[in-house]
This record gives sequence, C-alpha cells and structure tokens, in this order.
Amino acid sequence: QVQLVESGGGLVQAGASLRLSCKTSGRFPSNYAMGWFRQAPGKRREFVAVTNWSGGGTYIADYLRGRFTISGDNAENTTFLQMNDLRPEDTAIYHCVAGDHSGRYYYASDRAYDHWGPGTRVTVSS
Repeated sequence: QVQLVESGGGLVQAGASLRLSCKTSGRFPSNYAMGWFRQAPGKRREFVAVTNWSGGGTYIADYLRGRFTISGDNAENTTFLQMNDLRPEDTAIYHCVAGDHSGRYYYASDRAYDHWGPGTRVTVSS
C-alpha cells in the first residue's frame, strides 16, 4: 500500500507562513485525488484542500481561501500546502490524504479518502 508522510510543520508566530509537504511512497492511479485535512485539539477533523478531484478540480475550504493554496509535483510524488498569514486558530495536526474521486463521497468528506498520513503538527502563537 502506498504510504503518505507529511513534513514541514512547526511552531510559528501569527502572520508567518509555512509550506507543508506530503511525500508518497509510490504513485496512485489517475483517479486519485490528494488533499489535506486538519484536526485541532478538542475539535472535529475538518477539510482543508484537495487537488486533482473529478475533472482535475482544486478546492480550498471557504474559510481558508486567500491564505492557503495546494499544489503538486507529480514527478516527485509530492503534494504541498502553502499556508500564509497563519493565525492561532490554524493550530492543528495536518494530515495528508488520498482518495478515489470517482467514489460517492463529496470532496470535503473524510470518507472520500482511504489513505491518511500520520500528520504534522502546526502551532501558531499569538
């Protein structure tokens, strides 16, 4: 099974930027999308971004649009999450995910993804 490993998290001050990386151990089929979810302490897991969804679509959570972007380097089997103007409420563990976009679940549902990385911690201080 293809493994996902995240990197790039850390402790930063509000207003800083971070770029998270997700390296996969192999290639997924072309019908697989790559994305990110996050989970803050004591809160539910929430969708952040996805790329290569059905039709090649890229989606960012509404409340993150303008600050976060997602991109990929197919040659390096790597997906990136660029996070700018970080805020304390962005503090969370960020998980890289992969899933078949031809399935029955909406892209923002965690059920759409069957591969999850262990996560990388992002802490934003005020």
